[in-house]
Amino acid sequence: MGTITVRLKKSPVSCTEKMKANVRGLGLRKIGSTKKLENTPCVRGMIKKVIHLVEIVEEK
Repeated sequence: MGTITVRLKKSPVSCTEKMKANVRGLGLRKIGSTKKLENTPCVRGMIKKVIHLVEIVEEK
């Protein structure tokens, strides 16, 4: 599988605790921070929960 680069584009301040936990679980802290993650179903599910807060770039 490839990798996915995830960038935090909005703040999770006004979100629920579960959404905040997903953002932290993806390894994102501040707005604009990026993280390279493996393209697995688990990571995809976490991204799907907070898709309105993150931006995704797929890599091969």
